[in-house]
Amino acid sequence: MDFLVNFKVNGKIFLKDPESSAIGKEIVKKSIDLIYKLGFEQFTIKKLAIEIDTTEATIYRYFESKHRILLYILNWYWSYMEFLLVFKLQNVKSAKEKLKIIVELLTNELPASAGLYDYNKRSLNQVVIAESSKVYLIKEVAEINKDEVFKPYKDLCAQISEVIKEYNPNYKYPKSLSTTLIEASHQQQFFSINLPRLTDNRSKNNAEFTSQFIQDMLFRVLG
Repeated sequence: MDFLVNFKVNGKIFLKDPESSAIGKEIVKKSIDLIYKLGFEQFTIKKLAIEIDTTEATIYRYFESKHRILLYILNWYWSYMEFLLVFKLQNVKSAKEKLKIIVELLTNELPASAGLYDYNKRSLNQVVIAESSKVYLIKEVAEINKDEVFKPYKDLCAQISEVIKEYNPNYKYPKSLSTTLIEASHQQQFFSINLPRLTDNRSKNNAEFTSQFIQDMLFRVLG
């Protein structure tokens, strides 16, 4: 299914809105591809400039660091995930079915989108799985958080926690469980690919295994 979507990413993340120009959009698009290919540690502004045939100075007019580029990408992803969650749950009555849909969203590749955002969704998925924790597991996180740059992630967690409370109003830790679902879905897929002995995955379908594991954990916890 195709979606035409448009999100306003927090302006504190960038110096110049990458959606304001063709080169800005190319910076974001190629950053996803390059981070997927190289990993965030090996990804540099210099390599990105070479990839899109521009100068480092041009990229620095949009983002002050590669960390800000990754933060921008993840803000877009979190906003997109919240959009998909609201869209897919709007006509679902059963709280249990809503939770199953949420797990499927967290453990499967993103659907294609149309229009302005022709990002490679498979690459984006893998970037999120492997690199997302690197935007907040840093020393400066409290200072960065003052600019509300993690709000889309918090909003997504809040949406999930509301469904958890709908399923079990007596459960005391809905927000903690919602973040656990998101992070565990990333970790189990990453471990299944890279460190399989840290999982119980016996299949070649990492998304399917992760979905089954997350659902089992979720409904055992909620009763």
